[in-house]
Amino acid sequence: MYVAVVFGHSILRWVALLLGAVAVWRALTGQSRGRSWTSADSAACLAFMIALDLQLLVGLVLYVKSPITILGLHELDLAARSPALRFFTFIHPVIMLASVVCAHIAQRRIHSATTDAMRFRSATVFHGLALALAIAGTPWPFLSYGRPLLSRRV
Repeated sequence: MYVAVVFGHSILRWVALLLGAVAVWRALTGQSRGRSWTSADSAACLAFMIALDLQLLVGLVLYVKSPITILGLHELDLAARSPALRFFTFIHPVIMLASVVCAHIAQRRIHSATTDAMRFRSATVFHGLALALAIAGTPWPFLSYGRPLLSRRV
């Protein structure tokens, strides 16, 4: 079951990044072209936030079940010295949680905005930050602690 959760987390990564790119693109183009906010803009932003929320839930399961994070939490001195343990035990969860928070702030600001320009600005800034954080917090294969683009292992 653990391997299936890792695989699901890996698949959801791509869904979240793609939906984030769509949400940010729609916000940027809407803002630059001065167009009206549409239900498609709302749907793109909401889909991105939901994908991040799902990714967070699956990530929490992995966090409590992963041998990597279990070791990192029990051996803090080792985690401080090991880039992989440090990343998966501390850095990755904090960055991804910040990404989710930014997406939620975007949704709140979009719903409370009184003009389309304010909606697009909020979506651009906060979904842009959420996407940038998600990209920064991803264990890309070229990093020393990286994972394959489609991970099926621990």
